[in-house]
This record gives sequence, C-alpha cells and structure tokens, in this order.
Amino acid sequence: MIENKKYFFAIDLGATSGRTIIGTLDNGKIELEELTRFDNPIIETGGHFYWDFYALYHEIILGLQLAHKRHIPIQSIGIDTWGCDFVFVGDDGALMRNPMSYRDPCTMGTMEEYFKDAVSKEKVYEKTGIQFMNFNSLFQLYQMHVSGNSAMRHAKQVLFIPDALSYMLTGKTICEYTVASTSQLLNPKTGDLDEELIHSVGLKREQFGKMTSPGTVIGPLTEEIQKQTGLPAIPVIAVAGHDTASAVAAIPTQDEKYAYLSSGTWSLMGIENKHAIITDKSLQLNFTNEGGIEGTTRFLKNICGMWIYERFRSEWPELKSLGHRKLQEEAAAEKGFQSLINPDDPVFANPSSMVLAIQNYCKEHQEPVPETPPQICRCIFDSLALRYRQVFNWLESFAPFGISRLHIIGGGSLNVMLNQFTANSCGVPVLAGPQESTAIGNIMLQAKASGEVKGIREMREIIAESIDLRRYEPQDKKHWDEAYRKYLNICK
Repeated sequence: MIENKKYFFAIDLGATSGRTIIGTLDNGKIELEELTRFDNPIIETGGHFYWDFYALYHEIILGLQLAHKRHIPIQSIGIDTWGCDFVFVGDDGALMRNPMSYRDPCTMGTMEEYFKDAVSKEKVYEKTGIQFMNFNSLFQLYQMHVSGNSAMRHAKQVLFIPDALSYMLTGKTICEYTVASTSQLLNPKTGDLDEELIHSVGLKREQFGKMTSPGTVIGPLTEEIQKQTGLPAIPVIAVAGHDTASAVAAIPTQDEKYAYLSSGTWSLMGIENKHAIITDKSLQLNFTNEGGIEGTTRFLKNICGMWIYERFRSEWPELKSLGHRKLQEEAAAEKGFQSLINPDDPVFANPSSMVLAIQNYCKEHQEPVPETPPQICRCIFDSLALRYRQVFNWLESFAPFGISRLHIIGGGSLNVMLNQFTANSCGVPVLAGPQESTAIGNIMLQAKASGEVKGIREMREIIAESIDLRRYEPQDKKHWDEAYRKYLNICK
C-alpha cells in the first residue's frame, strides 16, 4: 500500500471540454484537484469539422506551467481522450493540419461504399468485433483515401489523438492499445492492427506506432517542453488512452458480475470480459469489443447519451440560470412516458435544432409533442432509461455470468433523476460513482506504471476506499414494464 504522498498529472480530454488534474495518492486513498478547465470546440472551415489540436496542446502546456508554479512534485503525466480520431505526421515530424472531427458528415454513406468496394461487413466484424459507426477510423481513412486527402497522401505516420499529444510532449510515437481498438483496424485475436484492413485504406502497418499496453512508460518530456514549463524530465505514461477504458478501470468492484454505464456525452454500456465476443448476434445488434486493461475486453454498445440533453438545453438560454436540478425537478413532476424517442435514431446525431428533431420525431410517431423544457427533458430521460434497459437485456444474453448490478460512472453519475429511472427501467440496483472515473483511472494507471500499485485489484481497492457510492433500488416495476412495451413498439 502507498505510504508516501505521490502526485500524478492527468490530462483528460472530452469531445466538448478538457481538463488538467492533479491526483494525489496518500495512505491508500486518492484525491483529485482540477488545475485547469478549457473548451474543446469543433471548428467548421472549408466544408469540414476539425479539432483545434494546437489549442489543446497549448492548454496542456498551461496546466504543466501552473503545476511548476505551484511547486507540485509531479511523478508522471498521462493523457486520455475520445476515440477514433487521428493526426497525420509528415516526414519532418510536423503535424499535417488539424485532425478532422468524428462528427464531420463526410463519412455518411462511406460504410456502404467500403463494404462494396473493399472488405465485406461480415469480414470486418469477424476481424475486429467492433460496432459499425460511420465515424470509425476505418471509414474516416477510407473516405480520405478515395477522395485524395493531401495530408493522408503525404503522411509518414498516423497517430491517434492521445498518442499524438504524447508525441508532442516526448517526441516518441506509439499506438496505445485501448484507443487503437476503437478504430476498427485492430484485431483482438492477434492484438495488433490488421494488415488487410490497413491496406484497404491505402496505408501500411509501419505508418502506425508500436502497439503499447496501458501502464507503459512512453518517454520523458522533451528539452523543449522542459524549457517551456520549467519542469524536469518527467515521464509520460501510456495510460488507457481511450477515456472510456480509463473510466472502466476506475470502477470500484472486486468481481465481474456487473455491467457498467459510462454516462456522459455518450453513454457506453457494457461488461468486462476475458475475451472478445464475436458472434452473428453481436454483429446483428452492433456490439463492440474494445481493449481494456490487463488483457480484458470491454464488450459494450454506444448509446447517444447526454448529447441530446446538452444540445436541448443549449437552445434555451434561460435554462442555464435555472440549473440542472430545478429543470429535472420540474421534469419529474410531468406525467411520464407521454412522448418517447429512440435516442440512437440518426436524426439525433447532429441536428441543427435538437428541440425540433425531438418534436418532429414525436409527430411522425403519432405521439404527443413535448412543448415546454420540462416536457422535453422528461421525454429525453424516460427514453434514455428505456434504451438502457434494451441494451442491458441484450448484455444479459451475452454475458458468461449473471449480472447483479449496474455501475454508473462519469459525469452522469450525478444525475439523480436519470439514475433512479435507470434502476427502475433495468430492474437491478444502480451504484453511482465515481463521477471522476476517467481521471481516476488515468491516475491509477500512472501509479501502476510507477510501481506504486501492483494491479487492477489494488487499484480498485484504493478507489473504493476513496469515494462514496450512491445506491438506487428499482421501483415502479409495473409502470416501467408498460412503458418498455410502448417504447419497443415505437422504436421497432
């Protein structure tokens, strides 16, 4: 057990914002302090949507400078981000334009073209076990390949987002396993990128870095970064680079008989399993097998999540002053199950108006149209909870063990209303927390790399001692069963 206080620097980048965080390990407990927080906006230019990569890098430098100013003795640095997106690097080692965002519409229809002209859908899934989403790296790269993207044509290397940021800090190139697994290029049976799929998009294996497991030292900060920040040659660690993998690593459990829901802009529901689950049924239901820590597989499904709620709130400026709690109290007072939507219908992916998208969906399905903010909020939360039940039932049919509870982690674990609805809908106890699961997982994997903890069991023991979980028991089974039948009829 850890006896002396240790400090770790976590960089946690999401699809809307980013943070730098100091994690302190002391006497078997972990504490977090947010150093900086910043926006991560999508930039629209030239008919495409991009991430402002140099702005993210600048924010990381500012966070490191602040740590130096405060004389924090950082042990190491770790970076986690969203998945699928990537950066091209040229012969001279410089980045070749900002990375395109996975929300860019250029890949709409690309999957069908790829299956027709390159590799069949069945063969891709057999190789990768990854769910089919138009923004997977495979389809982004294929679209760039066939359209003659100049950055791709001249790229010496392709780096996924956390690996590209680590490269900017260390000058070392890697291909971290968990984030690579989101690309639909990685074969979980071989543990490496698949040569046939790489060649199908006009690339070669050597253009990607060495496959690297979570908890591996990448290298120290370059002299340039040391001069900019005032810090010494601190090691940068390949944590679980995909934010969901870091989040799942922070689930405070000591057995496998659970499902998890990583609740944020996306909701990701799944189980941890020893091996990938690749069957005709998992293909039909579009489940995915992503890399976990210590050789595990995260078998899961993406659900639209709080994206709908966040976009809806942004259209009513007055809701910012009202606050989440008051809005949800008013939504809870509305009659339930009047209007239901399928959160994963493509119309909710990135509409110009989320409110109109919800209202039009209800009109088309001959449901009452929600008009007020509380009515729309109730529609969203009822529908998300029912979608969670649908995916949870599918998970139960795949799991090689009984699922006795659902752990909700991430920012959504603070949503009391939706957590209770989820327990009611799924019919199992819900354990909510930790909220900061991604940052905690990032930090604990740094601690593992430094030898401060031995493995996942000790990591989770420390996390369990450091946080308070909130428990929700199922209620109103009859009403939720009736609502679920209505939901299935609407969404079939």
